[in-house]
Amino acid sequence: MTPSTDRNVELFERARERIPGGVNSPVRAFRAVGGTPRFVQRAEGAWFWDANGQRYIDYIGSWGPMILGHGHPAVVEAVQQAVLDGFSFGAPTEREVQLAETIVKLVPTMDMVRLVSSGTEAAMSAIRLARGATGRKHLIKFEGCYHGHADALLVKAGSGLATFGNPTSAGVPPEVAQHTIVLEYNNLEQLEEAFARHGADIACLMIEPIAGNMNFVRATVPFMRRCRELCDRHGALLVFDEVMTGFRVALGGAQSLYGRAIPGFRPDITVLGKVIGGGMPLAAFGGPRAIMEQLAPLGPVYQAGTLSGNPIATACGLATLEQIAQPGFYDTLAARTQSLVDGLSLLARSEGIDFSADCEGGMFGFFLLPELPQNYRTVMTSDGARFNRLFHGLLERGVYIAPALYEAGFVSAAHTDEDIATTLEAAREVFATLRA
Repeated sequence: MTPSTDRNVELFERARERIPGGVNSPVRAFRAVGGTPRFVQRAEGAWFWDANGQRYIDYIGSWGPMILGHGHPAVVEAVQQAVLDGFSFGAPTEREVQLAETIVKLVPTMDMVRLVSSGTEAAMSAIRLARGATGRKHLIKFEGCYHGHADALLVKAGSGLATFGNPTSAGVPPEVAQHTIVLEYNNLEQLEEAFARHGADIACLMIEPIAGNMNFVRATVPFMRRCRELCDRHGALLVFDEVMTGFRVALGGAQSLYGRAIPGFRPDITVLGKVIGGGMPLAAFGGPRAIMEQLAPLGPVYQAGTLSGNPIATACGLATLEQIAQPGFYDTLAARTQSLVDGLSLLARSEGIDFSADCEGGMFGFFLLPELPQNYRTVMTSDGARFNRLFHGLLERGVYIAPALYEAGFVSAAHTDEDIATTLEAAREVFATLRA
C-alpha cells in the first residue's frame, strides 16, 4: 500500500492540521516508536479494524477499560437503553446510587464514593480531599507512577534524597510543585527519610500499587507494608491510585492482593477509573465515611462536575461490573494472560533475547531486560531501539501492543486461545529478527 492510498497516513496528515500532534492524548502519536498511528474505525471482541480495514488483535483495550472486550452484548444493550432515557441531566439518577453501592460492595475499604469523569479528576480530587482532611500541604508520589496531568503531579524527582520535585511540563510554576516530594519506587531508604524529614507536614502518600506507566512494576510487599506503617505513624493518608489496576487485576483491585499478604491492610482513599466505566468517561474516588464527609456539600472540601455520574456512563459501568463479578471470571482471565506472558518469555529466551515479564489478572507487562525492574531508573535501561523493532514487527503481523516502551498491556475476556496462539506465532517470527 502506498502512502497516497493509506487512509491512516491521510487521516494523520489531516489531524495534524487541526489537532496538536494529530492526537488528543500524546502516546497515540507513535512518536516513541515512529511510524503512523492506526486510526480505528471499529472494534469487536478482542480486535479492532483500522482505516484501511486491517484487523489487529488488540492488547490495549482503550488502555484497560475493555476488560470484557469490545462490544459485549450485555453492555451494548444497557447503553442503548440508557440513551433512550436521555444523555445527561445535571441532576441525580438512580444509576449513580446503584453504581456507588456496587463499587462499595466490591471494594470494602470504601464506605462512600464520589463519581467523576476521568482518572485525572479523581486523583486531583483525592489529593485535595487528603489535604483538607489532614490540614497538611505536602504529598509523596513516586517516580514512574502516573496519576493524571494535574499540575502538582507533573513532577520529576528532585536533585537529592527525599527532596521536593521540579515541574516536568511547561505551564506548571515551580511553586505549584513545591509541596510534592518525589521518591524512587520500592526504595525503603528514601521512604524512611522523607517521613523523618517531613512527616508532620505530609497530607498523603499516593501510589500505584502496580505501576502501569513504567510498563508493569509491582510495589513489593515489604515496601507497601512500610508505606502503611509510616502513614499511620505520622498521620498521613495512604492513597491508592487504582485507576488502572482497579477491577483489572482482581475483583477487589490490587489492594485485595496486598490485603492477603499484609494483615489488616487497607488504603485510606482509593482512586478508580477505566473498568468502572466500561469504556465510557467515568472515574471515582472513595474511602471511609469520616474522610468522604469532608467533601461538599457536607464538608469544606469543594469538588464538582457537570457530567459526573453521567447516566450513559453509569449504565455502561454497571453492566460491566455485573459481568466481571460472575464466578470464575478472573480465574479464566488470569490464565489466558499468563499463557500469553509465558509464551512470550519462552520464545524470547529461545532466541537468546533478554526478556522478563509479569502479569496479574488481565494486566501484563514485559521488558527487554534479564530481570524484572523494581523502579523507573531500571526500566529506563531497557533497549528502546529493539523494542521499537518488536512493536512494528508485531504491528505488521496484525498484533497491536502499546506504542511505547513504558506502558502495560491488557488481555480481555474476549481474547481466545486462538488469539493467543496467533500472537505467539507473530512474536516467534519477530523475535527471530531481533537476535542481531
